[in-house]
Amino acid sequence: MSTRSFPLTQGDGYGIVVGFGALFAIGMVAATFCLKRYHGEATDSSEGFSTAHRTVKTGLIASAVVSSWTWAATLLQSSSVAYSYGISGPFWYASGATVQIILFCVIAIELKRRAPFAHTFLEVIHARYGPIVHMVYIIFCLCTNILVTSMLLTGGSAVVHSLSGMHIAAACFLLPLGTIIYTMFGGIKATFLTDYAHTVVVLIIILYFAFATYAKSSLLGSPSIVYDLLVNASKMHPIEGNAEGSYLTMRSSDGAIFFIINIIGNFGTVFLDNGYYNKAIAASPVSALPGYILGGISWFAVPFLAATTMGLAAVALENNPAFPSYPHRLDVADVIAGLTLPAAAVALLGKAGAIATLIMVFMAVTSAMSAQLIAVSSIITYDLYKTYFNREASGKKLIYISHVSVVIFGLLMSAWSIGLYYINISLGYLYLLMGVIISNAVVPGALTLLWNRQSKWAACLSPPLGLACSITAWLVTTKTKYGAITVETSGSNIPMLVGNVVALCSPILFVSVLSLILRDKVPYDFNSMKEIKCDNEESGNTPNLTSEELEHEVNLLTRNLNIARITAIVLTLCLIILWPWPMYGTAYVFSKRFFTGWVIVGIIWIFISFFIVGIYPLVEGRHSIVSVTKKMFKDLMMTCRKHTADDIQMNDTIIEKSKNSADNNLIVFF
Repeated sequence: MSTRSFPLTQGDGYGIVVGFGALFAIGMVAATFCLKRYHGEATDSSEGFSTAHRTVKTGLIASAVVSSWTWAATLLQSSSVAYSYGISGPFWYASGATVQIILFCVIAIELKRRAPFAHTFLEVIHARYGPIVHMVYIIFCLCTNILVTSMLLTGGSAVVHSLSGMHIAAACFLLPLGTIIYTMFGGIKATFLTDYAHTVVVLIIILYFAFATYAKSSLLGSPSIVYDLLVNASKMHPIEGNAEGSYLTMRSSDGAIFFIINIIGNFGTVFLDNGYYNKAIAASPVSALPGYILGGISWFAVPFLAATTMGLAAVALENNPAFPSYPHRLDVADVIAGLTLPAAAVALLGKAGAIATLIMVFMAVTSAMSAQLIAVSSIITYDLYKTYFNREASGKKLIYISHVSVVIFGLLMSAWSIGLYYINISLGYLYLLMGVIISNAVVPGALTLLWNRQSKWAACLSPPLGLACSITAWLVTTKTKYGAITVETSGSNIPMLVGNVVALCSPILFVSVLSLILRDKVPYDFNSMKEIKCDNEESGNTPNLTSEELEHEVNLLTRNLNIARITAIVLTLCLIILWPWPMYGTAYVFSKRFFTGWVIVGIIWIFISFFIVGIYPLVEGRHSIVSVTKKMFKDLMMTCRKHTADDIQMNDTIIEKSKNSADNNLIVFF
């Protein structure tokens, strides 16, 4: 933070980052070994590494969605927008990033229905359009992974540095180290297991912060006190563009602008992130729909309650001597860097708050990082190496390429994130920018699975044309409004809003026009997608489905598709229109009673989320857990018996030798 006072020592920082990294690396490598030995789940095949043999159940899919979507930004950026725009910020962040997950369930089902044995979304692009279009989408998908990983490491390292003084370079390299190790050994199944563990820890810490803020803290301790302090803050430094300048209203002009940017940018980071397609592919056919719906609903509570708690606590406490920047408000650069949450945690709970924040951010960064590593390794393995360099590659060769890809991408991103820090590109800037860069490929990418009349050239040219338009609109708006293009001016809300809107909307025009002018000879029949095959040489580890079984799965997915469409539309309308906009239109300023109810809803919702992603996976996997535990115990007992038998035999041998030696000595004596 701006004062450069650190609540933790560098030893604390290194201990948490390195210690937890090593703990999870060892734990997940051990879990992978146990699953292979006692449950028959091999990850030493390319199919197992990349798809988990397409058998993952609903609970783990939901927890993986929550974990993968809980970036550093989910906790840090959401708290900063709460600090900047008031109580509307957490809702705009949560709703603006939940609808993509819910809508993605339609894409996930279409992918499994039309290409049941695909390893990546990009394989589907190649099957439909060929190599030229394939390369265009490889570039956009890799840009998505690079942007997301950059946000993870820049945000996470900034928090580690602000709390412990650890050097940014060390944090950027050490944060992903353990993740690289367990992802390399365990593949996507390891990421599912760590996603579960990380999600549970994050939810527990959010509840810890919520109860401290609204029930236990001597500085705050109740919604009533927080409300009174927010009313006072509204008088001392009212928010421009908010109704009555209040922190307690949904009517926020800057908040609404952020909402639109948030929606557009996150369409790109879901629909173009191969990690979400990896999870859809890994899901069993019956689990794809409920997994993504439950995951989206559960995730909403994470930024909603975290930011409603910590972002507003920062506003309430900044006139208290315990606040790190007292007697000043938080520096704008610190807010943009996502340091609102750690400032509030330190003011609220001292060293305990700093440790809890560091652990929570570590969990968020590393769990989302593992999904990015798997996503990139899948692209490099299947869409680059196998497609263009070695079409007949063996399973062992593919797994080797996957391992190398994980390590190289992790190390390169660590170095890249250090460079971003030194040129002053922060988490907040990247978060607003991501839609400008990647959302150009969302519409044509989705239509690849949804519309049979999108032409090859429409799919190929729309993303780069949209990118040219969005960057031009963004920079021209910056220059026109501020007279100069700098990091500060280009990162402002209006230029980013214009760039994001053009990025998402311009391809709609390009796809329509190009599909009409440069239309394909006949509408696409989706048959080439079904021809994507599993790795044949690993047939012992891949789903050898009969034609009847495959037809049954497709019929099941087709029925689920209609349910997914209705569910996605209803939930989307509720979250982005029916709930927030009436409150925005009436310019209602929360009463104390309404604010208390708002907080209680957030706490109840996160308890529901905890049941869905914390308890339900254990219930769903109870038979496997019991089976593995019994086999481990049996193996342990057999090992103990063997050692006992060996010890007895050794003792008998020693006694026999001693007896013979004594007899020989006696003979010699006489």
